[in-house]
Amino acid sequence: MAKYDHDTVVPYQDSELTKKQQVADMFNRIAFRYDFMNRFLSAGIDVQWRKKALRQLSKEKPKTILDVATGTGDVAIMAYELLKPDSITGIDISDKMLELGREKVLKLGFEKQIHLQSGDSEAINFPDGSFDAVTVAFGVRNFEYLEKGLSEIRRVLKKDGKLVILEFSKPKIAGIAQLYNLYMGIVAPQMASMVSRNRKAYQYLNKSVREFPEGKDFVNILNNVGFRDTSCKRLSLGICSIYCGVK
Repeated sequence: MAKYDHDTVVPYQDSELTKKQQVADMFNRIAFRYDFMNRFLSAGIDVQWRKKALRQLSKEKPKTILDVATGTGDVAIMAYELLKPDSITGIDISDKMLELGREKVLKLGFEKQIHLQSGDSEAINFPDGSFDAVTVAFGVRNFEYLEKGLSEIRRVLKKDGKLVILEFSKPKIAGIAQLYNLYMGIVAPQMASMVSRNRKAYQYLNKSVREFPEGKDFVNILNNVGFRDTSCKRLSLGICSIYCGVK
């Protein structure tokens, strides 16, 4: 499978751990502030992005959903509230994020419908054709091997099952692009270091967004691993994008 520049972007340049191990460690460190930082740094727009992504599954009415890189379970919870599937499984490599997610699920009384468990996006522990739909919100940038992760997702989808990915992208409009680069490169890491005491996590966020093969490039990757009816929809002047594909 092809190797991409983004695959080599890691949170800690001086670490001997693999990208996957570093990402798990990073999210374990920032888990206690993760939800707050998402709302704070995006001014709450990230909630609307998630809703728009999940509405891509409204017509399909999936009964079983897998949420990859589920984190603290925001998308899994929102998917249950909006789509009312029979069950949602969320997987993540960060135990601390999963702990917080399980607390939220339990508090809402959704523990019978939403199950959050440790899991690797590049070795998904479910049989072929297990799910009607798969969602990934701000997680594919963290895959150590992008095509391997996408191929695994396709494997566990049922025939005609749909993948919906929400991921950061880079604005192309003059002026907006410069402001975005300033915010992501300097402002966000500074704010993050004050609130979460982990500047490197948000420097990694910026670098991983810059190196990610977005737009048509990412759609081509989805096509290469076997998805059809692929598409890209840009949101908020290009800050974020929704990608879809069908098995």
